[in-house]
Amino acid sequence: FETPKFYITIIDAPGHRDFIKNMITGTSQADCAVLIVAAGTGEFEAGISKNGQTREHALLAYTLGVKQLIVGVNKMDTTEPPYSENRFDEIKKEVSSYIKKIGYNPAAVAFVPISGWNGDNMLEPSPNMSWHKGWSVERKEGNANGKTLLEALDAVVAPQ
Repeated sequence: FETPKFYITIIDAPGHRDFIKNMITGTSQADCAVLIVAAGTGEFEAGISKNGQTREHALLAYTLGVKQLIVGVNKMDTTEPPYSENRFDEIKKEVSSYIKKIGYNPAAVAFVPISGWNGDNMLEPSPNMSWHKGWSVERKEGNANGKTLLEALDAVVAPQ
């Protein structure tokens, strides 16, 4: 697909352990990783736990040389209450802490609350999350900000 700045090829890295070889192959070719984190109660906790997929995928991406990261906090429509700012903030804080330990700079990572099912904050800002004032990243190549996942993808620094 296309953003205003880039032609983007998505290499899907399924979360299931049976596909870990495919995930490694795809990730090693990427300029940026988009880590999709489920916001649902129990789902996030399972992913961020000691042997969770969220931790494993973030670590693999960094280890394989993918230095740019976007975090999509998905299923915001399923939080209690739906589209909970508190839940988003809690997830952002915990994921930031983990990715910092493995080598990412959380200030250079866009965290975007989304609902893929409903399209919230995917292409256009969602009225369901009016509390979300947007994401911003700080990096030596230049700072960027926006509100949607598409804008975060468009803010990736192109390889030289």
